Amino acid sequence: MKKLFFSFGLVMALLFAGQAFSCTSYLVTPGASVDGSSMISYAADSHIRFGELYYRPGGPQPEGAYFQAYYRGSHKPLAKIPQPEYTYTVVGFMNEKQVAIGETTFGGRSELFDTLGGIDYSSLMMVSMQRAATARDAIRIISELVDEYGYYSPGESFSIADPNEVWIMEIIGKGTDAVFDPEKGEYYNTRKGAVWVAKRIPDGYISAHANHARITGFPLEDDPSSISSKNLDRIHDPEISVVFAHDVISFARDQGYFEGAEHEFSFSDVYAPLNFAAARFCEARVWSMFRDVDQSMERYMDYAMGHDLEGERMPLYIKPERKLSVQDLIDFKRDYLQGTEYDMTRDIGAGPWGKPYRWRPLTWELDGKTYIHERTTATQQTGFSYIAQLRKDYPDPIGGITWFGVDDANLTVYVPMYAGIRRAPDAYAEGNGSILEYSDDAAFWIFNKVAHFVYLRYSIKLPDVRKVQNELESKFMAFVPAVDIAAKELYENDPELARDFITDFSVKMGNYTTERWEELFRFLMVKYIDGNIKKEKDGEFLTNEYGKYPIVEHPEYPEWWLRLIVETTGDKFLMPEED
Repeated sequence: MKKLFFSFGLVMALLFAGQAFSCTSYLVTPGASVDGSSMISYAADSHIRFGELYYRPGGPQPEGAYFQAYYRGSHKPLAKIPQPEYTYTVVGFMNEKQVAIGETTFGGRSELFDTLGGIDYSSLMMVSMQRAATARDAIRIISELVDEYGYYSPGESFSIADPNEVWIMEIIGKGTDAVFDPEKGEYYNTRKGAVWVAKRIPDGYISAHANHARITGFPLEDDPSSISSKNLDRIHDPEISVVFAHDVISFARDQGYFEGAEHEFSFSDVYAPLNFAAARFCEARVWSMFRDVDQSMERYMDYAMGHDLEGERMPLYIKPERKLSVQDLIDFKRDYLQGTEYDMTRDIGAGPWGKPYRWRPLTWELDGKTYIHERTTATQQTGFSYIAQLRKDYPDPIGGITWFGVDDANLTVYVPMYAGIRRAPDAYAEGNGSILEYSDDAAFWIFNKVAHFVYLRYSIKLPDVRKVQNELESKFMAFVPAVDIAAKELYENDPELARDFITDFSVKMGNYTTERWEELFRFLMVKYIDGNIKKEKDGEFLTNEYGKYPIVEHPEYPEWWLRLIVETTGDKFLMPEED
């Protein structure tokens, strides 16, 4: 039976690997942001994920209340986890105390998937947000939950932040050693739990992770800045900047993964060994963001692109050359390696209209050789993404903002959703459509509708999208400071009225954005139907002198594309010269 469970775990991990290389997360500490806020980002990149804004109301919980955990990769029911007497309201993956979490899956050693585990990575995210008042609380809660229920997921990197601190936590299971309990009539895992490390990003620095484990070495418990899971009662000591599972090294030794001295131990190298795919599909996304804010990062290009796997690893965190804003993180979400020799719009795969997307699979074979498509931050299969902004100068319901967008981050609009809102906008709410059910007024389907129309002739249609995208996001960036001031003043006299106010604002902006995007779709359809372009000025289509018919243009293919046609077809399309 042990062999049966091990084989199932391996199959599950391999199946998940088919959906891997999804999600890109950025981490910005207060000292590295323009306004002193903590920021993290998250992208739910998945071919099966629907874009919606989760809303979990908190408050006193009735006796017997529980959280039903499901495996996010299949929706398999897992453990029923009793709720505490009181939970916090959660909007997306940020709670009313301004604690936020994001993740990327690194997979790691497939044999460490615990097939008997009771809680997966997404349930850890939601349950920790329902219970954590600080980022450190979230780390403690995650540790306790996997110890109690077992970890049913591949390896994960978590971004965890509150208004004062930003942490990265990396975790992987211990596999399955199944033993039958005749009294209960079921199997249990003698290895239940997980191994993990959490590191605080020093203030003034930034970090990132993108589907590969990035924590290497760390100080051990003989260092005053570090504690193991046996001493979680000390986790709120401000001097503590590293926390780790007490058996993270000894377990690796027991499994034959590591034989060196403790100070030589590297979590990433032991539990998620680097290979070409981990570099090119994952580390390259981190490098592309780092190089934008630190010129010295150019020296890591060969490493990030998988050409120098034995070379120096990129640092876990860097000090940026400038302080970052929400808009910077939004821009990073739209990265497709532009400005590098790997720019997705510049090779033949982009087609004549410079499309920075490649449809899956990522790897393909030709003449006995394996080739790749680039995996960039901007990708078509995003369900939703967000920038979490956490601000200590405001009351928690006002200080936390989730800048939320659905579908492809490159072609979405990020709308501010305050932490203290009482409901999600109808256009983004759970239940309004699904990945298998089209809804005319669901933001996810409307943004997908625009994106897929733009994909057909990307470079020609993109300027129209950018115009409306900038119109909306610029408004939100201008509105938020004014809303902050009004909401804070209201909160001082009537906190509940302040929550009503920010709810009205966030809901109206979300629904308005969706309506405006539907207008954009109609405009694009009229302007570009059948490969033509109708001339327009300031959104009004121009007509002939009789005011009846549009003035139509026919954009020509670029010369290099026409030459390619001739090179590959010879004289097939050549018109004969007339006498």
